[in-house]
Amino acid sequence: MSAPEEKLSNFQKEQEEALGLGLENRSQWFDPVPHPFMAKDKSATTLLFGGLTMVHDDLVEAALKGLGYRVKHLECPDNESLRYGKEFGNRGQCNPNYFTVGNLIKYLHYLHDVEGKSKEEIIGSYLLVTSGSCGPCRFGTYVTEYRKALRDAGFEGFRVLHFQQTDGLKQVHGSGSALKLNIPFFISLLKAVLLGDIINALAYRIRPYEVEPGSTDAALERCKQYIYDALSERKRLEPALIRSRRELQTVRVDRSRVKPKVSIIGEFWAMTTEGDGNYQLQRFLESEGAEVEVQPLTAWILFLIWSGRFDTLKRIHLREADAGKNGLKGKHPFLHLHMLGLADRVLRVMFQTYAQIIGLYHYGLPDMEEIAEVAHEHYNNHLRGGEGHMEVGKLILNVAKQKANMTISVKPFGCMPSSGVSDGVQSLITERYPDAIFLPIETTGDGAINVYSRVQMMLFKAKQTAQKEFDEAVRKKSLTFEQLQKKKGLTSARPLHTSRHVVACSAANWVYSKRTFG
Repeated sequence: MSAPEEKLSNFQKEQEEALGLGLENRSQWFDPVPHPFMAKDKSATTLLFGGLTMVHDDLVEAALKGLGYRVKHLECPDNESLRYGKEFGNRGQCNPNYFTVGNLIKYLHYLHDVEGKSKEEIIGSYLLVTSGSCGPCRFGTYVTEYRKALRDAGFEGFRVLHFQQTDGLKQVHGSGSALKLNIPFFISLLKAVLLGDIINALAYRIRPYEVEPGSTDAALERCKQYIYDALSERKRLEPALIRSRRELQTVRVDRSRVKPKVSIIGEFWAMTTEGDGNYQLQRFLESEGAEVEVQPLTAWILFLIWSGRFDTLKRIHLREADAGKNGLKGKHPFLHLHMLGLADRVLRVMFQTYAQIIGLYHYGLPDMEEIAEVAHEHYNNHLRGGEGHMEVGKLILNVAKQKANMTISVKPFGCMPSSGVSDGVQSLITERYPDAIFLPIETTGDGAINVYSRVQMMLFKAKQTAQKEFDEAVRKKSLTFEQLQKKKGLTSARPLHTSRHVVACSAANWVYSKRTFG
């Protein structure tokens, strides 16, 4: 070792000793659950959760109540949640982390400062249930971030329990745990997710064309209450869905309004949340005259099923069975493939059954094989960061099949998986599909004015495209103004009616509809 290197090494040792970082003080870091959620504590403990759309959070709450849990969903994170997250969280986190961690701390401060509960009572009577993940994403460290921020905020020992998205029924929370992650638990959650997707789809399909502002939200609020009661009381869902359909049929609509259809894709939380985390993008687009198409949470479940099938098929062709965590050694791969295929079919049948009863007609869940096929040339199907290849495939299909006039990719600032796709791969897609109107936006919690301005500029192009589709439809159908008015009168009282898909613009499809006159 040269003299300079020896001097540097000695200096490093001196600094380590001064900071208490000597070898004798080093130990492997371990993040334990402060104390478990036992069956004896079930009746006195409130489960907190949140982070999905407002409808999903309400219905998941109802489903868990039906299983006998005391449960409360947190409100949609706002900028005050962001402030708490940045105050108590680590530096350099992504938006979803700050908003969701801060949202929990904000609520605990409310319990302490407003309701007057002691910190010991809060720690002993409440816990958070959240999901975990892995891969090139800070989402994999959410639980650790929660516990670190809770400690610094004065709630050390508050329980944060999580389950992995990819582990299904193999979740483990110890013997005697009150959180039973079994088949009834996941079936109840699945129903809540499916129904949440259906209600959201109806809302975004009807609301842009309502004649009386606010009538759609009012009807949907009543529908949500019917379904909430059925889930929480473990009653049959069909009567609640039929009653909901009757409520929605009272909303008057005018589908002759020309509005561009805007598809929102991107990072899961940023494209799903409906609050300050994405600048309330969905409502802003509607206020600017657009029809919004949101991604169903069911699509993520279908993607997980597809991933399991894809990986199994690849492993089958290995020279010998691999023994990794998800390997095939000692297992029955063809039975596994069959069960995954069955899960896909059951999920789709359940969705369409509920959708048909409540009145969501002609709504198709995405074909995961088709998305993977169109995306694979531009993005390797083996890569699973963020939404994997789905973001690429969705944009291509939106353009190639005229599903949307404009596509917005939303991601948190610095999101590694999503930024690599929307800022890198998608630039090539837009070159190959010049008709694509594509806008990637990053969210930081501030900068809403800049985002709104960019959206408005691209939305102007989308409005022109939608108007061209409408004018072309009128020309091809050879309709006069009087005939259009007659058609408008015939369909204004049918809010659940959906015209056959021809182009992206719903008003143009309304013109193309063969059911022009009764």
